[in-house]
Amino acid sequence: MDLTNPKMFLQDIPTPEPETPFRPRQPYRFSTLCATVENPSQKDQYGSSSVPIYQTATFKGVNGQYDYTRSGNPTRSHLEHHLAKISSATHAFAVSSGMAALDTILRMLKPGDEVIAGDDLYGGTNRILAYLKTHGGVTVHHVDTTKPDTLLPYINPEKTAMVLLESPTNPLLKIVDLARIAADIKERAPNAVIVVDNTMMSPYLQRPLEHGADIVYDSATKYLSGHHDLMAGVITCNRDDLAKQMGFVINAAGNALTPFDCFLLLRGSKTLAIRMDRQQATSMLVAQMLDHLGFKVHYPGLAEHPNRDVHERIADGYGAVLSFTTGDKALSERIVGATRLWGISVSFGCVNSLISMPCVMSHASIDPATRAARGLPEDLIRLCVGIEDPADLLDDLERALLEAGAITLTAGGDSHQCYVRTIPSEGTAISRAVQKLAFNGSAEYTTEHNDDREWFVSAPGKVILFGEHAVVHGVTAVAASVDLRCYGVTTPRHDGKVSVHFIDIDSFTQEWKVDDLPWDAVTPVRVGDFHPDTLDHKLVDAITTRALSPEVLAKPSARQACIAFLYMYMIMAHGGRRPSFNFSARATLPVGAGLGSSASFSACAATALLLLYSRIQLPAQPAPTTEGHVHVSHGGRRAIPPALAEEVNRWAFVSEKILHGNPSGVDNSVSVFGGALSYTRPGFGRKAGMIPIQGFKSLRFLLTDSRVPRNTKQLVAGVAAMKEQEPEFVNGLLSAIQYISDEAQRALADPQLSRQTLLSALSALIDENHGYLVKLGVSHPSLEAIRSKTASPQYALSTKLTGAGGGGCAVTLVPDDLSESSLRELMAALSGDSFVPYLTSVGGSGLGILSPYNQPQLLATPPESPCESEARAGAVESLSDTFAGKATADLTAWADNLGRWLFV
Repeated sequence: MDLTNPKMFLQDIPTPEPETPFRPRQPYRFSTLCATVENPSQKDQYGSSSVPIYQTATFKGVNGQYDYTRSGNPTRSHLEHHLAKISSATHAFAVSSGMAALDTILRMLKPGDEVIAGDDLYGGTNRILAYLKTHGGVTVHHVDTTKPDTLLPYINPEKTAMVLLESPTNPLLKIVDLARIAADIKERAPNAVIVVDNTMMSPYLQRPLEHGADIVYDSATKYLSGHHDLMAGVITCNRDDLAKQMGFVINAAGNALTPFDCFLLLRGSKTLAIRMDRQQATSMLVAQMLDHLGFKVHYPGLAEHPNRDVHERIADGYGAVLSFTTGDKALSERIVGATRLWGISVSFGCVNSLISMPCVMSHASIDPATRAARGLPEDLIRLCVGIEDPADLLDDLERALLEAGAITLTAGGDSHQCYVRTIPSEGTAISRAVQKLAFNGSAEYTTEHNDDREWFVSAPGKVILFGEHAVVHGVTAVAASVDLRCYGVTTPRHDGKVSVHFIDIDSFTQEWKVDDLPWDAVTPVRVGDFHPDTLDHKLVDAITTRALSPEVLAKPSARQACIAFLYMYMIMAHGGRRPSFNFSARATLPVGAGLGSSASFSACAATALLLLYSRIQLPAQPAPTTEGHVHVSHGGRRAIPPALAEEVNRWAFVSEKILHGNPSGVDNSVSVFGGALSYTRPGFGRKAGMIPIQGFKSLRFLLTDSRVPRNTKQLVAGVAAMKEQEPEFVNGLLSAIQYISDEAQRALADPQLSRQTLLSALSALIDENHGYLVKLGVSHPSLEAIRSKTASPQYALSTKLTGAGGGGCAVTLVPDDLSESSLRELMAALSGDSFVPYLTSVGGSGLGILSPYNQPQLLATPPESPCESEARAGAVESLSDTFAGKATADLTAWADNLGRWLFV
């Protein structure tokens, strides 16, 4: 070689290290290392600026560096040198796929060895571990690696041969403290090999060898390649002994990467840093958009992501994969199918953005029971963000969410901020896998524990502000919760009986021997499954004819409430469980007045039974303080998870079907979710579903009970008959009411509308809506008398009937400028006319459950013996006894002061 030739000299310059022989310099940054591919020990004889492809199976000669491409190839050597350099590794191996890499690593195990692995792994990883467990005599322990202490009981200095980790995990993006676990393992089982799947991060964002890992592998099909035009896997390590073992397996098995694929991977890796910078930045925008809309988003970049501090300590970025849940598997499928830019595909790490549902795609090989046990939601959507323009990706996803019905437009403008998440209606699903955990021992309370405590629940009534009656015919109704509530209490009996006490129905009581109920007529709804669209009339008939006495049958209100309660009690039963308890219910809202008393009862009864049967799970207990106490302020509020609320709503709707025959679903939805919403029934050509009204202003209403009973079914049937006889006339009225509902929604959601303008608009709409209801024939002289009283000159208030009409309640908008003295005078005048007025506000909380934590006055844990039970009975006053004896006027304040409530 002619060293006087400057060009030849330049070819021999080695890849710069942190310190070069020429002069001190700072270490090159990662992106520079990625773009710099030269291998100092293998310079091309022609000075090629791109590594040549040695597309050959054999090499001529004897005792040369290469003889057979299965054992070695110059193109692969260049690639492996480059991968080791960017991975902080001494050794690197390129094989035919990510799973081939894992297979190579796992071949170091022998029968009798034990492996500790995470419980949120890639589906293929789970599959090969299951194979080894079944056919290789290897014991595999799946644990929650996000909690390092959970590994400790499984560490055996003699048997633990390998610990397999991912961080972030796929697809729930759980964060694992690689450094701490590595230290724990090295201390307790020094011979164990710590293996990390780094595919989700790539060497650019995380280099686990720097945090104590022994072996790191990547599916290079993903970020390292970046284009999904090859299959490849990469293994890196710093230990010579491990490298020797793996090198032997690769040569013997023949799974090394082909020369052409080595060339493609080497080319793709040059742009790793710049690709991931763009992908990460867009991922954060996508995660923030979904989080803003109210979805449960899994992404380490979000401030509330669990163990985010750990991730920031061990990684240099948040990655470009995120996932989110919708609460409904079918809805998730519609979202995935509605995208255009987001390609539906397994895998990730490509320059093109991808969308998938792991449970039916990448993780489908994990059986449903295992997915459920590991908390993998069936409705989970995984997004793998590419390098497209962020605005286009956000727009495409937003359009897919809108088309699928996951979000709805609530204000003008083109920004995604104009959209809000749609509350799932009765027919939608939540994650069945997670739902099934409730009775498998993963709930916060055991089955026995739920049976032995008193549960206190509540749900609000509702007022339909606009659209009643018309909603049955496809017109949008606007409804809101009121601060008058129904309350329910369950009390253990332990005597083989189940009983009810309906305090507001003439203090009605009834009890049944559990074993005497018509269980032979039951087709149970399994945990995680949904009740069919139609009632089980065989069970309804059996309850009516075999469980109810003639005395009960003679009391219509009590009869229907008993049927609804027993129906849910029996059809929810599973696993041979038939709890013995009493259910007491009472309300601060008038019963039978059109204020949703039946729906609030249904929500309370459904919640109580779901809790007793462990079919729903409450949030975990608040973390204790340094003194070991959990401070709970009276009246404090915590959120009930959406999935729990959705399950309650489904069962409350079942109860409403028994009570009313053909309910719209709006009453129970308001009772469960609270706030205000618009509801459109399906099947009438309009977009169906329930949509929350965001920014609902606090409004005062006077609810006046006419004390005139009405027959809802008869009134609804009357409107239907009128529509059949005079379709043009009735359809015109329905169209007018639809216009009123639309205008009301716009006014209530308009943040620019002044308070006075809003009240004036609502007042006019109330008067107009009532006029149309009168024409439909659903008013009543008592309601017109109330309306006349409130509209008199000294008050000049707007009033309309609410609910089914024909009696029941009237609702009056109370403006801000009405003096308290005038209001008291009006209420007194209405009372003097034998009406019962209630001053209330609308749009408050939905379903409430008194937290079982830190309630010294309640039975917090089951007694250990009958003697202890008797002792407690004397020391602890039963909640139901106090509940039944409280005056209605004092009930709300007493309930609020019992402790911390969880609300929707």
